[in-house]
Amino acid sequence: MSYLGLDNTKTEKTVKELNTLLADYHLYYQKLRNFHWNVIGKNFFDLHEKFEELYDEAKLKVDEIAERILTLRHQPTSNLSDYLKMSNIEESGSKISDSEMIEILLKDHRVLLNQMRKVIEVAEAGGDEGTIDLIGAYIRELEKTSWMLDAWKMKTSDNHKQI
Repeated sequence: MSYLGLDNTKTEKTVKELNTLLADYHLYYQKLRNFHWNVIGKNFFDLHEKFEELYDEAKLKVDEIAERILTLRHQPTSNLSDYLKMSNIEESGSKISDSEMIEILLKDHRVLLNQMRKVIEVAEAGGDEGTIDLIGAYIRELEKTSWMLDAWKMKTSDNHKQI
């Protein structure tokens, strides 16, 4: 890893966690497509559009994660069968309510955030600021999206905690 000045042994640990995140994002992306195609009901227009926005963002992240792995001079995992084995995210059915879709996505966001934190932990140990910066931005974005989806499912009578 001479051109980046990183320790290859430590970088391998980061790449392992990045490949898991790549698998997670592939399943998350496909789940968003599934929900986009199959959402019905009074929230159709809002959620159909939101799911498309989210899968477009996820598609970009898939590419950026794979390119980060390549930048670290490793091969990104690229087979669907491998993603299914590696991913922390499970597939979802299609015949579920809009509220269930949001609950499932919020659960998946927790899974993604946990994996991102693992990536940062190993990247910090390896002095890999590039990966830390990339994934840190992902965490910030996904936390905001999670807040918005959580707000969507709240009742108007619900309140935020007072300090």
